Amino acid sequence: MTENEVAKVVVDAAYKVHTGLGTGLLETVYEVVLARELQKRGLKVSRQVPVKIIYDGVTFDEGFRIDVLAHDLVVVELKSIETVLPVHKKQLLTYLRLANKRLGLLINFGSARIKDGISRVANGLEE
Repeated sequence: MTENEVAKVVVDAAYKVHTGLGTGLLETVYEVVLARELQKRGLKVSRQVPVKIIYDGVTFDEGFRIDVLAHDLVVVELKSIETVLPVHKKQLLTYLRLANKRLGLLINFGSARIKDGISRVANGLEE
């Protein structure tokens, strides 16, 4: 599967989760349920994946954690907030660079309509 194919599965699964659970829950709830939904659809899913950071010649074992890594291709950053800010998209782009991934999805389950809460962030991937 390509990044774009995986992303389509993730978006569809996020829609189903949002429809089933609604808004107002903690990110961790959406994370565990979305991971299950993706597994049911045949994707390999990893949660809370640590990513090492190298700074000034020193490797730090845990720079940050990826909320959900779908099929080893797409970084999924989850939020459950009222409004996504530009800094959240910049943060995801930094995660993509540091994890050497080309596509990320920022999914805000706090949005009234899930389609308004999904942002695609690319790192060198053709649109």
